[in-house]
Amino acid sequence: MDFLEKLKSFDIPTCLRVCAGTDGSVTFLLEIMTRHPTAVVTEYQYVIPADERMAQIFGVAVGADINDRVVTLTSGDVPYVYARSLSPLEKMPEGVRCDMMKADIPIGRILRDHNIETRRDFESIDLIGHEPLFDACTVLSRSYRIVHNNSVLMWINERFPVDSRWCL
Repeated sequence: MDFLEKLKSFDIPTCLRVCAGTDGSVTFLLEIMTRHPTAVVTEYQYVIPADERMAQIFGVAVGADINDRVVTLTSGDVPYVYARSLSPLEKMPEGVRCDMMKADIPIGRILRDHNIETRRDFESIDLIGHEPLFDACTVLSRSYRIVHNNSVLMWINERFPVDSRWCL
């Protein structure tokens, strides 16, 4: 089943379905839906060496520097998204690299501010029942790649709690 058909089959609130199905900025959508600014709270950010899987995804050598960043997106003091991004430092345009290393800036805003044209290639979407998040028992997880100039610039996994916080 492809990404869209799988997403449409899930019994989840409409606002969550919209955020999980967008190929644009989740941060921007959260601000529209909640009518509050969306904060990016960095949980951690490290530069790690690429393992074989990362090297294959990004087309870099094993051991290349990869920015590994985990953030929580909150709006009106409510956490909505837990996101991990991986990005090869050698493939990032200079200004993008600087902003990514500053942490609490949403990826969509960084790309927009630097006029970086990208597309998002969806990889997977699943409902997970055994990894609670933000007090929700069920979590929607999606992974995708941000592609720039036919090269993978970032790999992102976003996790959304499936509960009433999405009934906006």
